[in-house]
Amino acid sequence: MAHRDQQRGLRWLTEAGTAVRRAGLPGVKASGRREPTSTLHLRRSQEPPAGLGPAAAHPGARLPEDLALLTVVRSRGADGRDGYRLDGRCGSLTVTCEAGPTRRTAPAVSLANLRQGDGEYPSEVLRGIRLWSENQGPLARWLNRIRARYGTALRLIVWDDTGYELPWELFWLPEDPDLAVHEGLLGASVAMTRWTTVHDADQHLPRESEHCRGGILGYLHRDMTDDGTVFASYTHRMHREMTSFLDALNGLADPTGLVYMGCHGSYGDTVTRLRLGERTWAEFNGEKMHVLGRDRSLVCLNACHSGRFVDNRAQGEEALRGFAELFLRKGAGGCIVTAGKVGDAEARTLVRRLVRDVAAQPQYPVAEKLRVFRARALEEFGPLSAIPSVHRDDGTVDAHGQKRVLRLLYAFMFHFYGHPLTRLQLTAPLCGTPDGSGR
Repeated sequence: MAHRDQQRGLRWLTEAGTAVRRAGLPGVKASGRREPTSTLHLRRSQEPPAGLGPAAAHPGARLPEDLALLTVVRSRGADGRDGYRLDGRCGSLTVTCEAGPTRRTAPAVSLANLRQGDGEYPSEVLRGIRLWSENQGPLARWLNRIRARYGTALRLIVWDDTGYELPWELFWLPEDPDLAVHEGLLGASVAMTRWTTVHDADQHLPRESEHCRGGILGYLHRDMTDDGTVFASYTHRMHREMTSFLDALNGLADPTGLVYMGCHGSYGDTVTRLRLGERTWAEFNGEKMHVLGRDRSLVCLNACHSGRFVDNRAQGEEALRGFAELFLRKGAGGCIVTAGKVGDAEARTLVRRLVRDVAAQPQYPVAEKLRVFRARALEEFGPLSAIPSVHRDDGTVDAHGQKRVLRLLYAFMFHFYGHPLTRLQLTAPLCGTPDGSGR
């Protein structure tokens, strides 16, 4: 029975995926607030939004009982202003929220705002996320209901095709004594993953499960060679040059469970300004990456802005493009990416801790390890009711308090695109066998 339920759920996911792909990307108008660069160039478009919401597809089908799907697509409210529509389904519990006054593009809550110098204070970003969450009452009630019904067995896929950089992992869940659920942050309370439309590929939502098995193929920029210490006990081939790394990604014979890139990333408002290390998005897009299609490897991009998307109308298509979509399209079994800048030493320490935790316990899905990672960061932060103030009473900035908030936000900046049951199982080198770490 469970198997039949799961198959029916997967059929529904496929049909829902088709509807999301057809939903299109209606443009984003200018607003009085500062917008992230990912939306500025969309203002020119004036096409009306598609009329069919994704959850309307095949309403009689149902998902596996403990798997929830939340789809988020661009839509315009009755007032003609741009925003987003929500459709959630988990068993018999559903929610639909049309675009409206509290479902706008919300640029101030993007974690990309956490830049040094001209960025926002971390505590103000976190407070903004709390207000944004409090404005999503129907969604919060639905999430609490499915949390209460399924408990720790609950798995959630958030398919967000807006490009608005909404921080779903930090969605603020209110306490509900009637349902016996506590206040918390979504990504620390539920094993969740993200998804996006994968273009030019026969793939809608992620496959039922992926087991990424094999060694490690990596590229480490000269500034980030310390990342390699995480992989010392596993079979690994770490490259210091991008050309040799891409050659291996196109034809390495050994089974590869993890493809890891530790390098600098850059972002702009067009796809031509997306870079990883010494290569542009288009240059990566031109590579075959046969290893990914063969082994369904997990990809981890430890690079600033690697999880951000841009609308590619500048190159003649209505499509969100980014590195997560690119590597999934090439065959990756899942992608761990970052939602903003992770360049300082503390952020890099967090990344290494996360990868070490995921690799050390292959019996747990990647999504569950991420949940635990975030929950630990939240526990270290302390009560959510005690967000530090920006300034002390003497008018000086509370630098220590802002650092505490920044550390929490960093932990939620790592997003996983894939199926909630995806696991990583790395192999250890045979005794006396060189691991290729100097290559």
